[in-house]
Amino acid sequence: MDVPFTAAPSPIGRRDPHVPPRSLVLNGQTFGIYDRLVMAIINRTPDSFYDAGATFADEPALLAADAAVAAGAHILDVGGVKAGPGKAVSTREEISRTAEFIAALHERHPKLIISVDTWRAEVADVACTAGASLINDAWGGVEPDIFAVAASHSVGIVCTHAGGQQPRTRPHRVAYPDVMADVLQRTLALAEQAEHSGVNPQSIIIDPGHDFGLNTRQSLEVTRRLDEMVDTGWPVLVSLSRKDFVGETLDIPVPIDRLTGTLAATSIATWLGARVFRVHDVPATRQTVDMVDAIRGLRQPSVNRRGLA
Repeated sequence: MDVPFTAAPSPIGRRDPHVPPRSLVLNGQTFGIYDRLVMAIINRTPDSFYDAGATFADEPALLAADAAVAAGAHILDVGGVKAGPGKAVSTREEISRTAEFIAALHERHPKLIISVDTWRAEVADVACTAGASLINDAWGGVEPDIFAVAASHSVGIVCTHAGGQQPRTRPHRVAYPDVMADVLQRTLALAEQAEHSGVNPQSIIIDPGHDFGLNTRQSLEVTRRLDEMVDTGWPVLVSLSRKDFVGETLDIPVPIDRLTGTLAATSIATWLGARVFRVHDVPATRQTVDMVDAIRGLRQPSVNRRGLA
């Protein structure tokens, strides 16, 4: 028999009601607290868990980027190393997979926000020189110099909960007295470290890190309690797309079949206040987010003819 969920809200992240949520500034653009940004994933790896290298070569990757922009993506997230275990990738190889491609994207879409998905400060430095305006550090500041890199280039950074895991490792029997308290403690400490390093506070994003340092039940809990992260005032990013917690929850082992579960989780995250969505499926995500915001009363219908004729 399932035990009812009884987790109480953590007091760590509760926002002072007199302090408003932060707007978000990336690549010279300001986004308000109800703006939703879709971050399209462009994997520059031959062994991606989702597409198995479909965008490893330059031409398919550029076509995928163009399609994502046409579908409404605000951010392109370029990664040169598979998140999970696999063949070792040197810093030099990661740079070769990402930097020139980022430069090409920046030339092609100069107003677009280009993100580099890396935990390595050296890679982030080269990528920002090439045109990246956001560093997506999914491993929780394992290289602390990455904050100084973000500050030196005046770019944004994503501060992610990884539970203290080393890059490219999977969690094994991880346990937290209160998982959201741990998420808040670690991400807020990273955000504070970024701010003290000179990163513009309006360019700092926090991420609960679904599947990173979390098992499936823990990922479900942080989704359910996402409003506690939103209440800190920092913009919240969620990376839900096709992940293992979706697959295990619904017993769907193949990532390509996990879209429905992903969109259900996206709906909840939108309702609870997430502002950035890292995804494989831009059109479906855009429609899901827009529909939830229309139900909440945050946007008007695109067309309003019914009952008026």
